[in-house]
Parts: sequence; structure tokens; C-alpha cells
Amino acid sequence: MEHLVVSQITRHGYLAVFVLMVLESACIPIPSEAVMLLGGALAAGITVAGVHSHLNVVAVALVGTAANVVGALIAYAVGRAGGRPLVERWGRYVLIRRHDLDRAERFFARHGRPAVLIGRVLPVVRTFISLPAGIAEMPVGQFTALTAVGSLPWTFALAFAGYAVAGNWQSVSSAFTPVSIAFGVLIVAAIAWWAVRRARGGGAGSGVVPGEGN
Repeated sequence: MEHLVVSQITRHGYLAVFVLMVLESACIPIPSEAVMLLGGALAAGITVAGVHSHLNVVAVALVGTAANVVGALIAYAVGRAGGRPLVERWGRYVLIRRHDLDRAERFFARHGRPAVLIGRVLPVVRTFISLPAGIAEMPVGQFTALTAVGSLPWTFALAFAGYAVAGNWQSVSSAFTPVSIAFGVLIVAAIAWWAVRRARGGGAGSGVVPGEGN
């Protein structure tokens, strides 16, 4: 899979970054770390597979974010239109494994709407979290906003990490799974802290339970 990432990005630049990140966000298991790290590394001016690309690191990050949103909306629409039966029937043809979907659904059930935000930085979950959001018929505007907010810092972090390490991007790619887990834990902790503060400060008097809404 990494060979595919390298060959396509060195050949097609931004277009390949966009298409690969759309596929990853639409539940196709493309390694997004490799895509964004390589895009950032190419922006630093390195030569990969005999190709010297002229990319801009900020543009790489923005293209990755936009692609994440597009791909997530595709998966969301599939989940909303067909639900779990459609995914189980056809998912195997695009390498969607049942236990990966189960994991994303449990995560969504546990965390609700913040799962869309948190899930963008967690391995496996980020690829599949859009499906349970669609199945649960989460409001599309809210889903899009949370997806964009969750994707932006992650794609920027990966692109700039690739830019910083340049020629060592492949060795860094394999180390990003534990980093993404740690980042996700920090986001969960921050959301929990905010929810507790809100409950103590205004929840009791307003009759609104944190996390609930239309």
C-alpha cells in the first residue's frame, strides 16, 4: 500500500493527496499517515522515486483536510441511506471488516457527537467513524463541522511533521499510531473537562444536560 501512495503522489501531487485521503475517509484502508507525511516531505524539496515535486506544505494540509471532509460525507451518506445492512452486504468489496465497523460503532455509542471529533485522530476509528454517524442520522451540518474541526489539526500535524523530517518520513510514519492514540486521549480528556465545567457552572440551573441537544 505504501508503494501505491509513493507512486501516485510523486506522479500526481495534490490530486493524488486528495483522492487518497478521500478514499481513506470513505472507509477504504489507505494509510493517511503515509499520504500526509509524504506530501509534507515532498514540500520540503526531497526527491522520492527519482521525482522532485514542487508542493506547498500548507496546501498539502488543506487539500488533506478538504478530502477528509468529502470522504467522510460519502461514508456518512452510505450509513444514513442504507444503514448497517448495506454496509455488511457490500463492505467486504471495499475491504471494510465487520470488527472495524463494530469498533467504530461502540466508540460512537460511548461518546456520541464528540466521537466524530475525537475519532479523527484515532487509528482505525477515524476511517470508519462516519458510518455510525450516518446510521444514527446525526445532523449533517453538525457532522460536517465536527469532521472539519477534527481533521484540520491532524492533517496539518502530519504534513508539517513530514516537512520537518523530510527524507526520514517513512520511519516516522510507522511511529504515528501511538502518537495518534495519545493525541486522541488528550482530546477526550479536554472534552470531559469542558463538560464537567459546564455542568457545574450552568447545567443545573438551565436544565440542560451536557452533550444533549437537537
